[in-house]
Amino acid sequence: MTTNAVDEIRRTPPTPLTLLGLGAMGTALAGAWLTAGHPLTVWNRTAARADGLAVRGATVAATAAEAVAANRLVVVCLLDDASVDEALADVDLTGKDLVNLITSTPEQARARAAWAARRGARYLDGGIMAVPPMIGVPATGAYVFYSGSADLFEKHRATLAAPAGTRYVGEDAGYAALHDVALLSAMYGMFAGVAHAFALVRGEAVAPGDLAPLLSDYVTAMSGSIATTAEQLESGDYTKDVVSSLAMQVAGKGTLLRTAEEQGVSPELLEPYFRLMERRLEIGSGEEDLTGVVDLLRR
Repeated sequence: MTTNAVDEIRRTPPTPLTLLGLGAMGTALAGAWLTAGHPLTVWNRTAARADGLAVRGATVAATAAEAVAANRLVVVCLLDDASVDEALADVDLTGKDLVNLITSTPEQARARAAWAARRGARYLDGGIMAVPPMIGVPATGAYVFYSGSADLFEKHRATLAAPAGTRYVGEDAGYAALHDVALLSAMYGMFAGVAHAFALVRGEAVAPGDLAPLLSDYVTAMSGSIATTAEQLESGDYTKDVVSSLAMQVAGKGTLLRTAEEQGVSPELLEPYFRLMERRLEIGSGEEDLTGVVDLLRR
């Protein structure tokens, strides 16, 4: 970017915008936009939640329609998809740039994009990869997935980047939600393994605080296998760069299950994955990695 272009950006006044929804995440987003100097209009069903933002300079709208009318850029951070229907049912969206940050499914996002188009609005869907305390704090690494209109994303990229980093993942409006849920699903899988690990040492002379850094370091080290899995899926060769073969890992699962039994811990978090490993071994090669389990999950 040239010096003149940077100077022009600095001279450009911050974009005014509207935010619908002031739960914990919405309030954090609002605070970040105000800190960045953006004129902000807010609306929330429980009006008292806007009091602190009003003190900081936000304009508080009495209705969702009034808030939407105030600015071209409208960001929605409501509870769920049904809440969007309810809040915007009779609101004129003609000419608006609508950015929807609720947690939804890919199909809900695609349907919402079509709904917005019928209402005369341009649309972006977003998936927030952060919790409220991370918003507005660049060092946390918080970011939001965006999908939908590429032109719309580019137009508002700087404004959307004020609360958190931005990652555009495609014209398909469902892709932000797809990426969001994929990462959240992996997170819950990790949480399941961590819960099982802590349950194993519960009641023993092993302090959870002593086990915690060992778990964290080991999970981090094992995360290197993610890239290997991606490479194997793309190449179709599940035997490439295998460190621990499928056959070896199926053979070793007995020790994990026996340990759980000895420690009085339910194996219910582990058994479903082990069953998938066994099924893959029955139809695949024992020299494969665990990547074939992905194919079993596809219906």
